[in-house]
Amino acid sequence: MTQALPTPPPPTTTAPTGPTAPTAPTPPETDLAALAARHGLSVSGARPSLPEYVRQLWARRHFIGAFSTAKLTAQYSQAKLGQVWQVLTPLLNAAVYYFIFGELMGTSRGVPDYIPFLVTGVFVWTFTQSSIMAGTRAISGNLGLVRALHFPRAALPISFALQQLQQLLFSMAALVVILLCFGIPVAASWVLAVPALVLQFTFNAGVAMIMARLGAKTPDIAQLMPFVLRTWMYTSGVMFSISHMMSKHTDWPSWVTSALMANPAAVYIDLMRFALIDSFHSGQLPTHVWLIATGWALLAGVGGFIYFWKAEETYGRG
Repeated sequence: MTQALPTPPPPTTTAPTGPTAPTAPTPPETDLAALAARHGLSVSGARPSLPEYVRQLWARRHFIGAFSTAKLTAQYSQAKLGQVWQVLTPLLNAAVYYFIFGELMGTSRGVPDYIPFLVTGVFVWTFTQSSIMAGTRAISGNLGLVRALHFPRAALPISFALQQLQQLLFSMAALVVILLCFGIPVAASWVLAVPALVLQFTFNAGVAMIMARLGAKTPDIAQLMPFVLRTWMYTSGVMFSISHMMSKHTDWPSWVTSALMANPAAVYIDLMRFALIDSFHSGQLPTHVWLIATGWALLAGVGGFIYFWKAEETYGRG
């Protein structure tokens, strides 16, 4: 028989008598921020400074132009008449307003060249109305684009305002034909339409950015805006002459008169009428009209841009 070998005793461990080596502490958040800054890392989607934001927006100016043109081309792509609707839509609106307000309600009485007066008002008002409505849905209606690509979000409401400006320019060709057909000659004052449109575009883009931020947070605003804009239209002298109406209502409080005359939509409409229609004279304009138009453009354009920029990092989240 073989004798089993004895099992060796387990190895004994001795506790260290000397001090143990200290473990490395977990770096605090401040160290992580310093580490990220050292390697050029930044928070994803963080709001840049205002000058940097303007620089980024200017660098994407070609995208803004191409995007607005593409949206304009696709707007009536399913219709058989296509881009003809860019002119037909405001013309049909003007025809409806002429029948209701000009004939049934008699607002054409006392207003010379009423049809050119009305068509000009409808075209210019449609520019403002469409820019604001498109701006209200600029973020909420393009969440896929906002979440997929990194770009200054202000490019969206600005591009929609630019799209409406391009559509207005198409309509202006029809407006010129109407003016000539009603015996209104080409005049040097037509050049004033250019600065008037520049100021109105600045105003429209600023309001579009304000509404884009509000619409991104509360999409239901888009359902409310048609009622707000319709009320605004009825107080902007689109279908009637504000100065002619005030001459018949001398008992109105002075603040009502001032509010109607300084209404930004009415200011830009009347500036365009003054530029294009020779029977619309300067006495029908508010005092310091160009100063008022510039003030509204700067207030809405600069103020709306800053207001939109302050919420840049929130768009497309949640």
